Amino acid sequence: MAPLHTLVKATLLFFSTASAHFVLLNPPSLEGENIDEDKLANGPCGAITPDLAKNDATDFHVDGDFISVQLTHPQASWLFRGTVEETAKNNWTQLFPIVSQTGLGKLCEPAVTAPKAWIGKKGVIGVACKGEDGLLFQCAVVNFVSGSNTNPGSSCSNASITADFTSDSTLSALVGDGSDSSSTPPSSPSSSASSSPTSSATGNAAPGSLVQTDFPLGSLITVGAMVLAGVALL
Repeated sequence: MAPLHTLVKATLLFFSTASAHFVLLNPPSLEGENIDEDKLANGPCGAITPDLAKNDATDFHVDGDFISVQLTHPQASWLFRGTVEETAKNNWTQLFPIVSQTGLGKLCEPAVTAPKAWIGKKGVIGVACKGEDGLLFQCAVVNFVSGSNTNPGSSCSNASITADFTSDSTLSALVGDGSDSSSTPPSSPSSSASSSPTSSATGNAAPGSLVQTDFPLGSLITVGAMVLAGVALL
């Protein structure tokens, strides 16, 4: 059996990650690893307002690049959007159909596209998460470049989750000027969509490697019990 201090460390690490509600893994979140939980609900980007003149940027390929997130709640829906506006407060464009995720862990969409008119511009990728805590936001500053990222590698992996296209009027209202729900792009599925996003993992299949990256709930319960028992013996 692992030493008590190791179990305690593992448990604390899990809870520190879980408290983040969700994490934007790629493109790298403006908040990095220091996510301000109290400000995640502040649109459009959580705790940090993008500054295109100052923030570091990573390349995002307009013909297809990957967005990776990690969910720490049982269910949520995702909106992936982008803008080249300096303040990132308006003119949001929906980049991918809204996705509903069931199950904790990583979700990666490897072929999210952006308008070709954005090539050569600096802008913002925004992720809005609608879950049990309401709407939560994180953003990344990117350089929009031509072509596609055909080799995201191990950075783009899925946990054992179920993901499906869905419709959500609250998330759809966050595109356009931020309040106009009519701005959903034609590539989005209809409200009766039954197909799954091609990059999403399910418990039975995934287009790429299906990687379980999360601390299993059963293990968490076991570790928690061990920690409590160990503390009681001290």
